[in-house]
Amino acid sequence: MFTGLVQAVGRVVGADGAGGNLRLEIDPGAWRPRFEAGESISINGCCLTLVKAPAPDEPLLFDAIPETLSKTTLGALGVGTRVNLERSATPATLLGGHIVQGHVDGVGRVVGVNRDGEYRVRIGAPAELMEFVTPKGSVCVEGVSLTIAALSPGEAWFEVTLIPTTLELTTLGGLGEGDTVNLECDIIAKTILHHAQHYSRADR
Repeated sequence: MFTGLVQAVGRVVGADGAGGNLRLEIDPGAWRPRFEAGESISINGCCLTLVKAPAPDEPLLFDAIPETLSKTTLGALGVGTRVNLERSATPATLLGGHIVQGHVDGVGRVVGVNRDGEYRVRIGAPAELMEFVTPKGSVCVEGVSLTIAALSPGEAWFEVTLIPTTLELTTLGGLGEGDTVNLECDIIAKTILHHAQHYSRADR
């Protein structure tokens, strides 16, 4: 589990494919907590397993399998790409964002960026995800917990506003029209709707 509060921005230093898998090497910069082999780390909102505990000067190593690559933007990462990083939450973690699983629901596309005054990004989402996007609700974009500022279910888009801190501490300030982003909808909204659709019946 994660919170959607990015802890560091890393940089891809290796992206090698073999047998349909992808080995990612990520330089976390000065962010060097005591990493443990097998722990979960969010890479642009996608939960991946750390292959081994790195030495102080080594990159972080992850393997992405075909299922992950087919559902996320990770397959498009190239050397030099900046990525949002977050370690999994603990019982002592401040939940300043929202509950994020690191299970990407789909890939969206940036359809507009307004930098005049309030900084807004409009994202076109897969139509099937829009039922989980609610006014003032939470959404995770590229691993960042954000609040829905506006939405159009019929046109399948929503907007988020970015504060200066978010622009400074994440990769979202670099988004431009046409860029693709990983999306994870609020787990609470997904659970409630799923139960209502499949298990709530008037005759029970």
